[in-house]
Amino acid sequence: MINAAYIHIPFCEHICHYCDFNKVFLQGQPVDEYINSLKKEMELTLQEVPTSHLRSIFVGGGTPTALNERQLAALCQGIHDYLPFNQDTEFTFEANPGDLSKEKLQILYEAGVNRLSFGVQTFNDELLKRIGRVHRGADVFTSIALAKAAGFENISVDLIYSLPGQTLADFRETLATSFSLDIQHYSGYSLIIEPKTVFYNLMRKGRLPLPGEDAEAAMYEELMEQMDKHGYLQYEISNFAIPGYESRHNLTYWNNNEYYGFGAGAHSYVKGLRRSNVGPLKKYMDPLENGKLPVFEENKPTKAEQMEEEMFLGLRKNEGVSIERFIERYGISPVDLFANEMLDLRKKDLICEENNYIRLTRKGRFLGNEVFQSFLGIVQ
Repeated sequence: MINAAYIHIPFCEHICHYCDFNKVFLQGQPVDEYINSLKKEMELTLQEVPTSHLRSIFVGGGTPTALNERQLAALCQGIHDYLPFNQDTEFTFEANPGDLSKEKLQILYEAGVNRLSFGVQTFNDELLKRIGRVHRGADVFTSIALAKAAGFENISVDLIYSLPGQTLADFRETLATSFSLDIQHYSGYSLIIEPKTVFYNLMRKGRLPLPGEDAEAAMYEELMEQMDKHGYLQYEISNFAIPGYESRHNLTYWNNNEYYGFGAGAHSYVKGLRRSNVGPLKKYMDPLENGKLPVFEENKPTKAEQMEEEMFLGLRKNEGVSIERFIERYGISPVDLFANEMLDLRKKDLICEENNYIRLTRKGRFLGNEVFQSFLGIVQ
């Protein structure tokens, strides 16, 4: 039974220099028509693949809170009309600091949204300008204070480290500032330079002063130490929460469970099929007007691919991959299936096996990609 849904809102008022998500400038876009298309896609999909209850709904982007009050209300009403959920569902909206007025917060809260995820990235105003963000550090405090006043009790913040020109001291300062927010969840990611971004073009021209691998590792070490010191449990490579506030939605992905994906460029995993929607808005909306789903690609992972996915997704979690669950799903133990790979990784002190789980060691968290790649292309 599918119990999670992702909804993509591709509109942004500004495009950040590092972002490669499917997005467009908000001004002049057919936002109302897009929301209607989303409703149609939800309706068609739930007819094809029904579910009785969703444990998590995540509205991301883009910038969902760039919509005006009327559009936000229409979106939330559409979600209520077509997706089965209740007050026990984790219902998350992504937001940018400075985007959320009291009126927008009230609309979200009354619609049952109970979790907000703010894209903060850093509190250093100079760095915020450098990465193309339009908010400033002070806006974060204003937005979170407004969210708490509106009744939100589950708030997450995204931070990015290894930014151009960023130092370890600067990142320490951002962490110290962020802990004064008194919130429930943090995500901390190292900057990844993706093609078709401003930063990628600057890097190719040699004009992007990145801190380097050693500085990046030092920042990640600082992130883990400070989160632990302040009572935030690391439950995944990049995610930390007060116990009980782990992101239910993201755990769907890392547990390799199925989920709906709605919107332009959105991905889904339903009936054993991994799908992606077409990205351009018109190409997304046109088939829906004719009662057809806007599927761009669809493939059914082989059993071998599913087992590999189970390993590299599950190893992202601090608890690791459940050997018992792996056997239940695939009829074989990963310890036997990946015997040679696990032996090599154990020798390098990158993984360990404890209490019927395979997990990354602390050293392994720094070299996660090396570990994940070890499990690819092994099963024939």
